Amino acid sequence: MNTISSLLDKIERAKELDFGTIFGESIELFKKTWLQGFLLQLFTLIVMLPLIIVLYAPFIGMIIAQQESGYGDNEVFKDFFAGMSILYVLVVIVGVFVLGTISVALNAAFYRIVKKLDYDEQVITSDFFYFIKGKYLSKVFILMLASFGIGILAAILCYLPIIYVMVPLSYFALIFAFNPELSVGEVVKASFKLGNKKWLLTFGLIIVASLLAQIVGFLLCGIGTLFTATFVYHPIYLIYKNVVGFEENDAIEEIGTASE
Repeated sequence: MNTISSLLDKIERAKELDFGTIFGESIELFKKTWLQGFLLQLFTLIVMLPLIIVLYAPFIGMIIAQQESGYGDNEVFKDFFAGMSILYVLVVIVGVFVLGTISVALNAAFYRIVKKLDYDEQVITSDFFYFIKGKYLSKVFILMLASFGIGILAAILCYLPIIYVMVPLSYFALIFAFNPELSVGEVVKASFKLGNKKWLLTFGLIIVASLLAQIVGFLLCGIGTLFTATFVYHPIYLIYKNVVGFEENDAIEEIGTASE
């Protein structure tokens, strides 16, 4: 386990990383993880389905009512919005936060799965739900709120800061995944430290990986994005691996070296 001081020290002493090397390794690692990435997308869709139903069911009813009274009837829209209760709005807001928390927990678990596959370890389906436990969910919830708050603040500041904060924000789930013992404040601090240290490299890899995932997904008739969308996770994971590393694997390597 990394303490916050050792984690920040490793980030501070990070070596230079090559864009092409990280990108090439991302492609090779993706070949091992594409199926689990597809499962992540399916689980995320399943989690989001109840919220989608709650959001769109009233609109479907409004459309049906409009068809019955004519497409030009603006009273249907007025009656619909006037009839929206505070309870409905609250249910939607709570649903967004709850499902957002589960989504962050799934993403964090996926990074652990990527690491297992990277080191040729066995992966089981329950690994996806590693952080959907009482001892982790409260911390994941606060981390999700922190991400939301930082994003909103960046948007208020004329949107340009979003370009900057998107890099540190991309490390939130990753830092938490491998350092769940850290407090939320420490996760945020480490994420911004790593994001600042490797901002240009991370930003470039995110953009290129996202474009490649979208292009390949489009070529596969759109549905391919379910398989390629998680490609963007891989360069971020590899940057963390090269900068911070994993102590248990480092210890094993040291033992192996000493025995030779």
